Amino acid sequence: MSYLKDFQTHLDNRNYPGLLSLWEEYCLGDTLDPAEAAEILRAVKESDMAQNFGRHVENILPLFRTLTDSNERYELLKLIFDLQATNSEELWQLALSEMETRFAQEPHYEEILRILGLKKREEFQGVFSHFELLNHIKRKGFVFHTGGWGVGEVIESSLLREELRVEFDYVPGKKDLSFQNAFKTLIPLPDDHFLALRFGSPDLLEKRAKDAPAEVIRLLLRDLGPKSAEEIKNELCELVIPEKEWTKWWQGARSKIKRDNLIETPPQIKLPFRLRKSEVTHEERLKKALESKPDANTLIQMLHSFFKDFPQALKSEAFRSNLEAKLSEVLSYEEITDAQELQLLFFLEDLSEEKTLPAIEEFVKRLPHLGDVLQEIILPGLKKRFLMEIRKGQSGWKDLFLSLFLTVSQHSIRDYLLSELLKEGAEKEVVAKLEELCALPTHFPEVFLWYFQKITGKPSTLPFADETGKIRFFESFLILLSHLEQISGSRDLIKKMYQILTKNRYGIVREIFKEAGIGSCREFLLLATKCHTLSNHDIKIFNSLAEVVHPSLAKSTEKGADKSSVIWTTQAGFRKVQERIQEIATVETVQTAKEIEVARGHGDLRENAEYKAALEKRDRLQSELKQLSDQLNQARILSPDDISKEEVGIGSVVDCKNSKGESLSFTLLGPWDADPQHHILSFQSKLAQSMLGRKVNDRIQVLGQDVTIVGIRRYTDL
Repeated sequence: MSYLKDFQTHLDNRNYPGLLSLWEEYCLGDTLDPAEAAEILRAVKESDMAQNFGRHVENILPLFRTLTDSNERYELLKLIFDLQATNSEELWQLALSEMETRFAQEPHYEEILRILGLKKREEFQGVFSHFELLNHIKRKGFVFHTGGWGVGEVIESSLLREELRVEFDYVPGKKDLSFQNAFKTLIPLPDDHFLALRFGSPDLLEKRAKDAPAEVIRLLLRDLGPKSAEEIKNELCELVIPEKEWTKWWQGARSKIKRDNLIETPPQIKLPFRLRKSEVTHEERLKKALESKPDANTLIQMLHSFFKDFPQALKSEAFRSNLEAKLSEVLSYEEITDAQELQLLFFLEDLSEEKTLPAIEEFVKRLPHLGDVLQEIILPGLKKRFLMEIRKGQSGWKDLFLSLFLTVSQHSIRDYLLSELLKEGAEKEVVAKLEELCALPTHFPEVFLWYFQKITGKPSTLPFADETGKIRFFESFLILLSHLEQISGSRDLIKKMYQILTKNRYGIVREIFKEAGIGSCREFLLLATKCHTLSNHDIKIFNSLAEVVHPSLAKSTEKGADKSSVIWTTQAGFRKVQERIQEIATVETVQTAKEIEVARGHGDLRENAEYKAALEKRDRLQSELKQLSDQLNQARILSPDDISKEEVGIGSVVDCKNSKGESLSFTLLGPWDADPQHHILSFQSKLAQSMLGRKVNDRIQVLGQDVTIVGIRRYTDL
């Protein structure tokens, strides 16, 4: 298809003179590739140059008449007539001849010719597409509306009235359309078309999707063209597969799609899946990929995916031999690293009929820096195999395993190291490493969380899995959480830690408080107040759980209740109070002291009104200063994580509509930020209190009128 790219370039550049010149050149050729010609005409038809081009499309007729295959002729002829705009004598004669040949035996043939304008040689653009549509709607088939009404099922049609009635997907009720409107907006859908099945037989399509997901994806790609994973979800989720089942269904479907010889899986998630014209076996695909001579790392990734997804392909003797030859060739390259060579040797071992290759054992013995080689291996499975080789043939494996214990990134590798060390009596050395981990959780946060979950999950005999060990690790857990909150880029880890704490209704907290002494519980409660991720509600639950185990903590909690209450504020509100405190302490206090001294100089303090007024002003300032200072210690600046989008709370922007459709918005903040004139309310106000906990579509009363909440946003997103 050498011409197609040039035509597409002119269309993309909106170069109509160039397009027309190229078309004239194309029509003067000696032979015609019907597939290429059809692609060219489809591209033009979808462009905004179609109408002008229609005056010249019949230049292809001399070449068209050289075609002998009737199906190829008809598909190309249909596109020519979709575009033509001259309604010439030659085209009219050609249309009549082709109609007579193909459709003369159809019921109501003469009546349809009249409707299409061929009887009196009226305008007959799109005559073949229109004939197919009329034939289709007589059978009460499915159609697609290009104007946005979606898929429809034809309920009835009348050649006499020249109209049809259709029930559509996206518009209520049944719609009557004239044939002329139908010609402009409707596309016939075969009964086995994906959209027809989704509209007419959704339950059947759902069952088919669950029984044979790859088959339904093939159907979707065949009828709708290439689609990305997100676009496939848009076509299937809720409409075919219930949303709550989507994730599980798609995971299973992906594994089957990978094994399907007709579906081309994209290398990146945002790229589209495509349907191949013919089947390509997995072996052929790998062979083709190998012919491009990939570098060693790419080859290792390819082989790992292939061995994992298509193990049955390795049963072919010829295929295995070819692959062994390719690997041996790559192993001969001087530039490959020790880690790459080792991984390729592992693949050769998988291809070999021998259980182990002596070459691997010898190679591992010769390696000078085992830890460095391990770090270069990307695939966890091959890392573990390397460690197993070290464990089998190296006398100093324990020291190496201990040195790697806190530094390897994959949990599965760490599990293996821990298991082997404990199995071989190195518990004392492991405990020393864990002591270091507990004392310095901020040095190894990922490793710390991995081990914390191991000892607080199921009952275990691991070191520190007893009550004392859990208490020590829990204290380090809270210290780590507070530390991570000060470091940018730790959001995911913080979120994971919060989920660990709150899972199963604070199950871990409940269990540890049950075993901890009153001193440890006090320490936990103090550390919890330093973790800004924990909300005021979370802190109250911590206090309640501690009080259940140690009731004496309740009194101290009650005494400090006022002090522990949080005053929520924005950064601007916090700064405003700081500035007010600074102003009272430096400017107004000094000024008031001067006023007192001046009034004192007027004599007779008992009858001195100015002196009394100055003293009262000083008392008010001191009271205000103390109050603001105390409040500042209780203040907490709102962050996006503190604000819910699901229900109204502190920091919410509440969008409402009244019965007249008028919009109004309220922002709920702390008392320092309140500004009623601009609809910024203190969360302590009566109106704000009536909104707290409400959700979208809830109705509330505002200023004596009923309003509906239509949206909830975070003020931090503004």
